Amino acid sequence: MKMETTKTNTKAALLLLGASLELLHQESMEWLDTVAFWKDETKFFANLLKNKKTTGSEYAKMLENLDKIHENLFDYLEEDILLHEKLLSRLHKGEKGLSDWDYREKHRSLGERMDLFTTDFREFKKMVFGYVKKL
Repeated sequence: MKMETTKTNTKAALLLLGASLELLHQESMEWLDTVAFWKDETKFFANLLKNKKTTGSEYAKMLENLDKIHENLFDYLEEDILLHEKLLSRLHKGEKGLSDWDYREKHRSLGERMDLFTTDFREFKKMVFGYVKKL
């Protein structure tokens, strides 16, 4: 199984090498749009849980805490993407000491974080919907 992971990582790295910086910039902009959408969804879930909250329910409290955690994680993820875009701007201006490879490696890393967070957030939403359905 480790060999499959290596092949997948190698394939992703090769795809990133062939991608134009403009394409990677577009992907970063899509990530920012996704994070903004997740923030809106989180606000919706917070209101939904607030309106459906039962007194003393530890499960409801856990969901509220998860909501706050996700909101904070969104801010960190958004901040990292914005810093990544600033790096691209500096790279585009030809600032000395920066390399195209460093940008691409950071982009790959951010892509992995976005994929992981997408999966985690999907699970969080399932928990919220499962909880609300039971009320």
